Parts: sequence; structure tokens; C-alpha cells
Amino acid sequence: MEFRLLGAVSVVTEAGVLPLGPAKRRGLLAALLLRPNHPVAVDQLTAALWGDQEPPPRARGVIQGHVSRLRTMLIGGDAAAHGVELLTQGTAYVLRTPPSRLDTHRFEELLALAREQRAPAEAAATYREALALWQGPALAGVCPSPLLQAAAHALEELRLASVEHLAVRYGQVGEHARAAAVLHAEAVAHPLRESLSAALVTALHGAGRRPEALDWFHRTRRLLADELGIGPGRELADAYAEALRGDADADDAVRVAARSRPAAERGAPPSPPSPVTPAALHTGVVDLLPRAPRGFHGRTQELAALSRAAAGEAPVCLVTGPAGVGKTALVVQWAHRNRAGFPGGRLYADLRGFGDTGEPTLAEVLREFLLALGVEPSRMPESANGAGALFRSLAADRELLVVLDNARDSGQVRPLLPGGPRCVTVVTSRYRMPGLIVTDAARPVPVDVLTPRDGTALLAGVLGEERVRAEPLAARRLAELCGGLPLALRVAAARLADRPDWPLSEMNTEMSDSARRLSLLDVEDTGVRAALRLTVLQLPEPVAGHFAALGRHPGTHFDRYAAAALTRTDPATAQAAMERLVASHLVTETTPGRWTLHDLVRLYARGLDARPDALTGVLDHYIATALAAATAAEPGNAACVPLPPDFLTPAAVRTFTGQDDAMAWYTAERDDLVLAAGAAHTAGLHSRTWRIVMLLWPLMARWARDDWTPLLESALAAARAEADLAAESRVRALLGWVLTEQGRTAEALACVEAAPALSARTGDLRGEASALVVLSWAQAALGDPEQAARGCARAVGLAREADDRYTERLALYHLARYRLDTGQWQAALDTATEALAFEDLPGTVVASRVLLLTTAGEALLGLGNEPEGIRRLRTAAHEAESAGYDDGAVRALGVLLRVSPDAALRARHDAALTRLTTRT
Repeated sequence: MEFRLLGAVSVVTEAGVLPLGPAKRRGLLAALLLRPNHPVAVDQLTAALWGDQEPPPRARGVIQGHVSRLRTMLIGGDAAAHGVELLTQGTAYVLRTPPSRLDTHRFEELLALAREQRAPAEAAATYREALALWQGPALAGVCPSPLLQAAAHALEELRLASVEHLAVRYGQVGEHARAAAVLHAEAVAHPLRESLSAALVTALHGAGRRPEALDWFHRTRRLLADELGIGPGRELADAYAEALRGDADADDAVRVAARSRPAAERGAPPSPPSPVTPAALHTGVVDLLPRAPRGFHGRTQELAALSRAAAGEAPVCLVTGPAGVGKTALVVQWAHRNRAGFPGGRLYADLRGFGDTGEPTLAEVLREFLLALGVEPSRMPESANGAGALFRSLAADRELLVVLDNARDSGQVRPLLPGGPRCVTVVTSRYRMPGLIVTDAARPVPVDVLTPRDGTALLAGVLGEERVRAEPLAARRLAELCGGLPLALRVAAARLADRPDWPLSEMNTEMSDSARRLSLLDVEDTGVRAALRLTVLQLPEPVAGHFAALGRHPGTHFDRYAAAALTRTDPATAQAAMERLVASHLVTETTPGRWTLHDLVRLYARGLDARPDALTGVLDHYIATALAAATAAEPGNAACVPLPPDFLTPAAVRTFTGQDDAMAWYTAERDDLVLAAGAAHTAGLHSRTWRIVMLLWPLMARWARDDWTPLLESALAAARAEADLAAESRVRALLGWVLTEQGRTAEALACVEAAPALSARTGDLRGEASALVVLSWAQAALGDPEQAARGCARAVGLAREADDRYTERLALYHLARYRLDTGQWQAALDTATEALAFEDLPGTVVASRVLLLTTAGEALLGLGNEPEGIRRLRTAAHEAESAGYDDGAVRALGVLLRVSPDAALRARHDAALTRLTTRT
């Protein structure tokens, strides 16, 4: 068995390559193999799999599932025989394996051997053997995350260094052509790596290809100038000088190299002033940091994360988060606490990337840095490129901290990176800057809102402990109303500090009015609204339009289909806009493909101009999607509601693979569907209100004892406002059924009595049959099963006339129950059996089958056929439990307990009942 990381992450056995599956499972395996024989904590694995994304609520369960699958595959690959084990140690996992089975270990062993070998030919052969282990880019096929990308980058650096060493060994034995062949492909792939280009120039010159060597130097020189604004380094310049020595001495070569640079690089004066060196500068410690923030509290985890990110050689730390979350305060606090770690100085620049006062130019920032580092104004380079080069040379040997605050994008930051091995750069931004992570291995440190506890402590720091202790609940509620946003908390605290006699509870009363909240969180020229405005100004116009439309969304979460419906675009366009909004920290991705807005951000978006039909568009999206979900939950069943006459057709509607997929969507969207119905009701969109409520019937069928009554009553009011008799009948029937399930039978009867006649007046046979079924149920519950049976028999006939086999089956089930209640065992069994024969219907609902099996089982018990009756009841209980249908499980297990009391059955019954009552 062999583990491979140098290429696609894979496990190779004698039988072949194991099918590792998705990228996240490969990423988990890679994270374990990067630290073989050492425990890797779940938190580290979470970071490896999700990076700076918010991990899903069940991240630990996802990791456990991947570990279990890997363990199974390794066992199947005879891992034990090879000394390989995947073990659990507390909250960590460890992959035990002999190091020889890991290609990275063998690679490093060969490199160590090659470095020790004195004979160049032997060393070259060993380097070739080491490089032959590479099958492609390191850690290919894993999920993208900063942790794994950094590991892959480190391995790639080791590979490139090995290529350079191999070329040196080839040169030592006179095989310059082989050295050039090895280097050329790598130099093309990494054109800004000067050491590769220098080695290639040397190899080409040694191979007698001097024109190519000189040409490669000039190509690299131009690229460095165009892309980075710098000239060739010492190593590349020396290689060029050596190539020129064919007809000039070294000094002449250096002069030729200097003349080959553009005039702008050489500078206008032919005799420039003496070069600036560190020895020529003043010896005082440079410190441009702003003062430490007052009232700073908490952020223990973020401070620790920043310290971890700042470890290593020349790290770039990227502190990101939404406007007002306290990024600058965090970084400045950390910088002051760690002043002693940067004896070479502390530089700070506000890049004003999200301000309205204009950004400083690159030259302005560099000039300020150089002046702080002791460069005399008369020696200041005129061009930004020259100033950047001088800054990097002065920072090269310093232990220097550079803080670049409020950066707009990666391009604004790159020219200001010092690059010295002992320098640390900390960048803050409202934008995630993936480009900086890719090009400079920036280490993300995300900053989120404060917890209520830390938010309360921040208030105490401004207002005083006594005032907060006097109203602890009010202080916590104020922190919640501010959404944990430090800027909002400081503004609220400033208002309260200005009114020492004003209770915190009074501030909460005013803040509870969502229409006024943002106004209360503005003081003078600062506040939440001002900060958000500057963030939105940086957005492209189409993305800003999407953001404004999100303010019209009635719920708390949305997917790409809902976002598209708000702006009347397609899901792909909407998703691209969401990704840009996520990168700007205006939107948060809670799970893959599902987003939300911070409460204060939502209030701000609600105040922006958006399409006038945004609300109608998203309501119609919910109607279309719920219809698709209902169809998937019960294929072939007639739609329970027609589309509105002025329906706005979405560009695309989500599809569902089956009942489980549909019910998962219903469960995830339940709260937002309820909020959508409420928003439609408030806006007077009655035709949408009752439709959205009616389309919640799959959830009502599964959890009938939840409090659906207020929602259904609003739907009934909407149907009446529309004077839609068919809609009123259907809403009455569903409301009556829910009331009966909740034991409010008299109310149910009063509600549903008029429903059959309303449907009959509109010629709605299916609606009339459904209403009769519900009416009969209420009648039976009030002690009149015979009348109920007659109503159900009529419902069966109406459903058959309408060719509605689903309603027919429902009516047959209830008819069987009523016959069971009156002791007509055989008739009840026959009716239930007739209904069970409807299994040929596509997508038969689990609840219907469970209830029919339970009815048949009870009828068989009544007929004295106890073994068959118990078998049917056990089947019903098992299917109900498997589907999470607690109501059906309670019914089936309850009957079984009456026949054969059993401790295990009692435990199952009580567990299902507990789940059911807990939901209720």
C-alpha cells in the first residue's frame, strides 16, 4: 500500500488505486498524511476542509462520515497487513503508517541523500529519482482551502529547489544541455522566479547557446519591470554578466547590463547620489502605529489566530470581515501587544480602500514608509517602482511589521509587501482577497461579530460596569439588537453615555423599531449606515442591484434561485453576484449554496432602491418551487393550487430527485415560507398568501400538531379577500383537518362544514371530495362514525368521477377507520386492502401506507388473526420510524403494546411520543 501526495492524492494497493471519492474526503486524507503518526484535531480538519468558509452545522458529522469511509476502504485494501491504521484519539484522528509508504517521505529522504553525495553524477541521479516521484501538482484533487494550498505550495517550492540543484549537478559534470532542458519548462511555468531564470541563463551559456541566454535574461528583466516594478536581482544579474564575458571583462559586463535597462529604471541624473544603506539611516525604532484602541475587549481567539498566522518566514496575514466588525482595532491591539517582536520597526498605512476621501497613491505610501525608515528627502527615488525597490531592500534584513489597513483589493497591496524573511505584513480588508492568497500565500484570519457576552462587556467598557450590572438583561438585549457588531455597539454606547439617566431598556425600546434602528446607530459622520454605504459603493452596478433586491427578501435565508427571482435574472448570474457579496462580507454563506444577511445589513439593503416587482418575483419563486417539491413528494398527484393569474415565471425552478429531497427542501425552507406568506399578507398580495400557505401541506401532513392555525387563518382571510370560493373551500378543509388533529374537533367541524358546498358551487369535484373527507373525520371524532362513513363513501365516488386516485385512496383509508370503529372488521380490512392496492401510484406517501397498514393490522386482530395482524403492525412501525414519521410510529406501536406488552416496544413508543410532543 502506497500513499501519494506528489500529484493527485491517492492510495495505491496491489489491486490498483482505491476510489477515494469526493474532494473533501481526499482533503481529509491529505491533512492526515501531512502529519503522519500524529493526532490531527477535528478543528484542524475542519479548517482543511472548509478553509475560511463557514463550516456546516454538522461539520463534525461530515468529518466522521469521511473518516469512516476511509477506514472501510483502507481495511478493504488490507491496510493492517501493511502496518496502516486510521485511529480515533479523543477529538482527533491519527493515520499510523510506516513513513516508507508515503511518497513525500521518500522524496525528502532522496533529497537528503543527494545533498550528502560528493560525486555530482551520483547526486544528479538521486535528484532525478526524487523528482520522478512527482505525478503532477502536489495535493491535486482536494478541496481548496488555505491550509492545504499552503502545504501544496511548500511541496512545490521543495520541488523547484530540487530542479535547480539537479541543474547545478548537471553543470558540474558538463551536461549543460541537460541542465537547460530540465530548467526551461520550469522557467516558463514560473517566469517571476529569478533563481530559475538565472540557472537557465547559466545553463544556456554553458551549452554554447549564448544568444538564447541573453535573450532569456532580457525577457525576464522586462517581465520583472512590467509585473513587479523591479529590476533583476543579484543572482540573475551575475548570470547575465557571466554570459557577456565572451568579449568583455566583468566590469564591462556590469556596465553593459546597466545600459540595457530602460532610462526610467536608470533614473534621469547620470550620476545619482550615493546609495542608501541601512547603516546610513537613523537608529531609532520606527513606529507609525495608531494608538491602541480604548475599550477593547475579548477577541481572544482572533488574537491567537493572528499570532499563529504571523509565525513563519515573511508571512502575509489577511484579516477580513464586514464593515464595522472591528478589524482595525483587532490588528492595532495585536500589534501593540507584540511590539517587542518587531525591533526593526512598525509601519502603518490606511489605504482607504473603502473610504470616500480618495485612496493614497502608491508613491505617497512608499514615501511615508521610506521617510520613517530614515531616507533623506533628497535621496528619495522619483518613481514608484524605484521607491518600492528601495523599500524592499531596506526591509530585507529587518524584523519589521507592516500594517496595511482598509485595503481594497490584492493589486493595491502587492507593491507594498516588504518580502524580507523576518518581516510580517498584516492586511485588513472588507474583501476576502483570494488573489492575495493565491499569489502570496496570505493566511486568512476572519473576524466575525461579537458574542452577546463580549458585546455586553464592550458596553460595560464604555458605559461603566455599574450601569451594565444594573440592567444585565437589557444590556444583553442591546448587544443582540446591535447584531454583535462592534461599530453598532460603540454608537449605541455613545448615545447612552450622552444620556447618563437614560435606562438601557429605553434604548432597547427605540432600537426594536426596525424602521428607526439604523438611524439610531448613526452619530455625526460615522455609523453603520455610513460604513455599509462605502462598501456598497465599491460593488459593480449589477451586483449592487442584487444587494438592494435582497432587502426585499421576506425570509432570513435564500438560495441562488430565490436571489435570481428577486432581480429577474438567472441562477448562474445570481450566484456570481452572491459570491462577490460574500467576498465583500455583505452576505454570509451559511451552507454551500445558501446565504443570509446580518440583521443590520438587511435593514440597510431594505432602504435601497430595488425592482418594484422584487417581492412578487420571490413569492412566485416560492410558489413554483413548492409545487415542484409537492410533485416530487407525491408524483402524479394533481397540483393543490393553480398558479396566480399574473404569475411571474422564474428563469429556472429547482428540481427534486424524490420525496426525501423534496422534504429536505421543505424542512430547510419552512421558516422562510412562513415569512413569505406573512410578507404577502402584509403587502396585500392575497392571491400569493393563501397559495404559499396551502403549499405547506406536506409539512402539515408530517407534523400536524405544530401550530399551523394562525397561518391557515391568514390564508382563509386572503381567500375571502379574493372572493375565491374554491380557494376558501380548500383552505377550510386543510384548517379543519389540522384542528381535528390537534383535538379541537368542534372548531374543526364549524370551519369545514361549509367547504363541500363551496367546492360544489365551483364544480371542483376534487375539492369537494377532500372537504367531505375532512368533514367526516370531524364528525367521527365527535362520536358519529356512521355519518362519517356515509360522507367518506360519497367522497370515494366524487374522487373516482374526477379520476383523482390520491383523494380516492385517502377517502378509502378514512372509510376503513370508521368501519373499524364500528366493529366491521372484515369491511375495514377489505377497504384498507383496497387502498393499499394503490401502491402502483408513483411516489406513494409513507404516512398513507403506515396508516393503512396500521388499520389493516387492527382489523386482522379484530378477526382473530393475531400473527398476521402483529406482522402488519410491526411493518407499519418500522416504516414510520425509518421515515421519521413519529405520529404513525406512535399509533402502530400503541396498538402493538395492547396486544403484546414488551419493554423494547414501550421504549420505542415512548421515544417517538417524546419526539412528537417535543415538536408540538
